[in-house]
Amino acid sequence: MLVCMTGGTGFLGAHTVAAAVRAGHRVRLLVRDESAVEPALAPFGVDVDVVVGDVTDPFAVTRAVRGADAVVHMAALYSFDSRDRANMQRVNEGGTAVVLETARRHAGSIVHVSSIFALDVEHDRVLRADSPVARAKEPYLASKAAAEVIAREHQEAGAPVVITYPSALIGPHDSRLGDQNARLRNVLRGLMPIWPTGGFPVGDVRDTATLHARLLDPVPGNRYFGPGRYLSTRDFVRTLRAITGRRLPAVFLPATSMLPVGLLVGLVQRVWPWHIPAEYGAIYTCSRRVRVDENADTNGVKARPVEETVRDTVSWMRDAGWLTARQSVAVA
Repeated sequence: MLVCMTGGTGFLGAHTVAAAVRAGHRVRLLVRDESAVEPALAPFGVDVDVVVGDVTDPFAVTRAVRGADAVVHMAALYSFDSRDRANMQRVNEGGTAVVLETARRHAGSIVHVSSIFALDVEHDRVLRADSPVARAKEPYLASKAAAEVIAREHQEAGAPVVITYPSALIGPHDSRLGDQNARLRNVLRGLMPIWPTGGFPVGDVRDTATLHARLLDPVPGNRYFGPGRYLSTRDFVRTLRAITGRRLPAVFLPATSMLPVGLLVGLVQRVWPWHIPAEYGAIYTCSRRVRVDENADTNGVKARPVEETVRDTVSWMRDAGWLTARQSVAVA
C-alpha cells in the first residue's frame, strides 16, 4: 500500500512513518523542507519518497496524494506560544481543509490526526468519541477544534475519514524536541519549579504510531483515541523523581489561580523575544482535568506503562545531548 503522509518529519509523524514501513507499506511524504527528512527519520532506518510543498498549497497536496491508497494527515503546529497564533490558524485549520478535500478526490482512505484537546467534556470530565467539539479561545486549542469540525463534516458527508485523538505525547527520538518533551526536559533542568494542579492524559508516541499503522487497513469505526493514561501534575513529577532519583522540588498551585498569570505571560510573550515556560494553554489543559473514557476504542493498542515511557525518554535525551548525566539521574 502506498501511504501519503503530511507532518512526517514531526515527532508523531516520524514514528508513524516508521510504524507504517514496518507494517509493509510504502510511504510518500509531503514536506516543506526536504532537509528535515533525514534527521527526523535517521533513528528508524527507513526510506521514503518525498514531495516538497506546503499543506496549504492545493497543487503541492495534489502532487503528494495522487495515486495514494491512504492519506495520513498529521501536519500541525503544536504550540502554546501566543506568537504562533497566525501560523497555527493557517496550518492547523487551513491545511486540514486543503488536505482532506484533496485526499477525497485523489486518494483512498484518510486518517486525520486530531487531539484530545479538540474535544469538549460534560460535567463528568470524560472524553468520548461522540464528545462535542471544544469552543476554546486559546489559539492552539481553537485551531485544532476548527480542524476537527472540518474532519467531522467530511465524515458526515460519507467520506472515508478516520479521526484519531492522541494524548499529550512523550517518548524518544524527537528531532525537534516538541512541546511535551521540552516540558519534561525543563523540569529536569530546574526551569519548572511551579506547577498548576490538575492533570492530563499522557501517552507514548510509539503506541499512537502503532495505532495509526493499524488504521491503514479497513476498520469498523471512524474515531479512535491514542493509548494513554491520565496523570495528575503531581503524579507526573513523582514519576520523574522515581525514574531519575532526584528530588526535583516543586510547588503546586491551584490551576484556576494560575490562569490569569498565563494570560499575562501570553501578552508579554508577544513582545518578549525568548520563550517563557508558563503558557496559558498548558495551564488551561491541566485545569480541565479531563480523562479519556476507559472503554474508548484504541483499535486494540494498549498503552505501555508510563514509567517505561519516561525512562526511555530520559535515557534518549541524555544520549542525544539534550540532558547532562547529572540532570538525568541523581549523582551519589
